[in-house]
Amino acid sequence: MRWVASLVALGLMMALFHHVTAASPLEARAALALGFLLVAAWLGGELARRARLPRITGFLVLGLCLGPAWLNLVHADEVGALGFVADACVALIAFTAGSAVPLAALRTEDAALSRLAAATIVVPLAVVTLVTLSVSARFPLTVHQPFGNAAAVALTLGVIAAASSSVVTVAVLEEERARGPFARTVLGVTVVKDLAVGALLCVVVVASRLWASPGAVRLGAAGGALTRWAGALAMGAAAGALAAQYLKLGRREAVLVLIGLAFVCALAARGLHVEGALVALAAGVYLGTVAPEEATRLRAELARAAGPVYAIAFTVAGAGFRLETLGLLWPWVLLLVGLRIVALRYGALWAGRSPALTPAHARAAWLGLISQSGTALGLAAAARQAFPAWGVSLENLVVALVAVQEVIGPVGLHHALVRVGELGGTPLVGAGAGSAPLPAGPAGGAQLGLPRLDVLRIR
Repeated sequence: MRWVASLVALGLMMALFHHVTAASPLEARAALALGFLLVAAWLGGELARRARLPRITGFLVLGLCLGPAWLNLVHADEVGALGFVADACVALIAFTAGSAVPLAALRTEDAALSRLAAATIVVPLAVVTLVTLSVSARFPLTVHQPFGNAAAVALTLGVIAAASSSVVTVAVLEEERARGPFARTVLGVTVVKDLAVGALLCVVVVASRLWASPGAVRLGAAGGALTRWAGALAMGAAAGALAAQYLKLGRREAVLVLIGLAFVCALAARGLHVEGALVALAAGVYLGTVAPEEATRLRAELARAAGPVYAIAFTVAGAGFRLETLGLLWPWVLLLVGLRIVALRYGALWAGRSPALTPAHARAAWLGLISQSGTALGLAAAARQAFPAWGVSLENLVVALVAVQEVIGPVGLHHALVRVGELGGTPLVGAGAGSAPLPAGPAGGAQLGLPRLDVLRIR
């Protein structure tokens, strides 16, 4: 009850501050909103922990409640002004995910990872596409469209259903101190999917041109999306190479590298319309592959500020959700979310037929792949440009889908880790299939250079 009273008092204070500073510049109000969200994130994280839920869930739900979607204690223009800071924080989390899964580790567990990744891409894509196409006569986005256009919509939703979130995944794994082979496999699958689905959407857009109505598909938009996707990977590799060279020159300041990486990725997201998280993900994979010691140094430095980074990223993300579409189309949202979850489950079970993936891991893997975030939203933004006739409506629908799955995804991954017994244990980074486990130590992930979310505890 004390925590609820604290939230109410904090909300009343924020409402009073908004009334007093109503005529202040946007930058001042955004700074006030950021401080308010940080304090609220701590309270939300504590409430989630007491409910035995991941703190990420508390961050997202508190942001959703305090943002324009409900209480409007943080206004829409303030959330927009905080977008650059949130993009920078998301980039740091994506870098952690990428550097935790270097190419050598992917090759070590190649059979299990590739089979699980393929199954959880192909099966959701096929199931969501076929079911959406079968109800196209009643589906809001296709009800007045010819069959060719309906097929394009269904395939696009199928590709978006194939995406998962490496950012949410690594956040939950580090909070739960999950270090075993299941955690490594799930994180590796999400990284592979993040890197692959952009190209898959471009293939769908180009193929849709064959059967869609004249003018319904902009091939130039598909080419632009493919160029941005490839450019993000190239930019990330270049950023990783520069960071590696800088750190190899001596004991340079790792903080400067992290600030520069976050700044570059946020600028790429805002100015060049490139997915900043994808840039950071590629930079992390490159640095973790060619310079693992330097990548460990960066993760150790990031551990010092992990709590605020995660709190800002996910609380601002929750505040930015606009749920008007969810209120209008909630039966269809529930249908698509349910279809995707079922498809992930049976895709993981099919992957479990291979001896490379244990039956217990196959039965739990689908729970760890539910989360979606920026990658799915980026795919929806690209689809909006490629399909001008219905792209805006599709993007609004995807925002509602992502909001639901970003909230329930961390809970699913937590239960998966409980099921396979990996809440703590062998280290996530630097431990291949045959590696000897490193001691977790009293500091948990911080000893290994991995961030922990409980840094945000306020005494």
